[in-house]
Amino acid sequence: MPSDRVFNFGAGPGTLPLPVLERAQDEFLSVDDAGASPLEVSHRGTWFRGVIERAKADLRRLLDVPDGHHVVFCQGGATMQFAMVATNLASGGTPDYVLTGAWGAKAVAEAERLGDARIAWTGADDGFRRVPTTQELASALSPDAAYAHVTTNETIQGVTFPHTPVVPESVRLVADASSDLLSRPVDVGRHAVLYAGAQKNAGPAGVTIAIVAGEVLGDVPDGLPTMLDYRTYVEHGSLYNTPPVFAIYIVGLVARWLLEDVGGLDAMLERNRAKAKLLYDVLDASPRFFRGHAEVPSRSLMNVTFRLPSEDLEARFVEEAAAGGMIELKGHRSVGGIRASIYNAMPIEGVRALAAFMREFRDRYAD
Repeated sequence: MPSDRVFNFGAGPGTLPLPVLERAQDEFLSVDDAGASPLEVSHRGTWFRGVIERAKADLRRLLDVPDGHHVVFCQGGATMQFAMVATNLASGGTPDYVLTGAWGAKAVAEAERLGDARIAWTGADDGFRRVPTTQELASALSPDAAYAHVTTNETIQGVTFPHTPVVPESVRLVADASSDLLSRPVDVGRHAVLYAGAQKNAGPAGVTIAIVAGEVLGDVPDGLPTMLDYRTYVEHGSLYNTPPVFAIYIVGLVARWLLEDVGGLDAMLERNRAKAKLLYDVLDASPRFFRGHAEVPSRSLMNVTFRLPSEDLEARFVEEAAAGGMIELKGHRSVGGIRASIYNAMPIEGVRALAAFMREFRDRYAD
């Protein structure tokens, strides 16, 4: 790490791989033969068409996307996807929503603005500490649902589905994977729509990746606003209007880094497990001082959330960590506590530094 860079544990935008930042720095003023910055080039030009096509191809390779699924780039973040999913897929009936945290709650609230939506399962009564078991999900979901929507990883509560959720064969699976897409392998073929804001693991804020099954497109109702219709993105190659050129360029560099430097998503998953274990081992060794939020089977590899004995100690923890070059550790304003986001690009050295600081902080302030 360069001496002037800190370890950024922010929940989003998250840290980006250093080789990606260095490549973007080298090409910032003039990229390839374009004679202009990636911030300036035309989205209709030869250079960007090559960039977007390679980015799609590399994402398909990383995620083993089936031929019948389309990779598109949207704007508006996951929040716009909440509305797009409901407008494109809900015409066949009432959708089911599985609420494992704050973002699932926001997704169903948006769907309810547009029509009927049913909360099939919620962890709210337990403070969103876990995801449903396969058996709970099977009994909760309606076989007649227009689709079943899940949030694969909840950044605020630090709760995750360890595997792709199993839904009835008659029900389309829709997943908001904003905070763990590209962090591990995923069975894309089981999804009708899989979407993610890029700013956690895939790139900077401003672009959203959506993977849409071709069979969904035939059921999209006519008359939707142009930019809320998945068919617009598929038919125009994500180039109907000016896309976020620079953000897609960075997504392409991240995908290449995952393929060429990391060695794919299986290797990335092993890195992420090793990083998360460093922090969860500290929590488990001192349960009276560090109180982890998520139940063990539902623990996130991306967002490690915990409380200290008092809010005063939590504030001191954040302040002292920042003084030591570890920033953005304050929990979400809605729940408080501490949150360490350790996305793909967080180097293991940063996680080791945080684990050492946690032990040292405990030794100084534990009763």
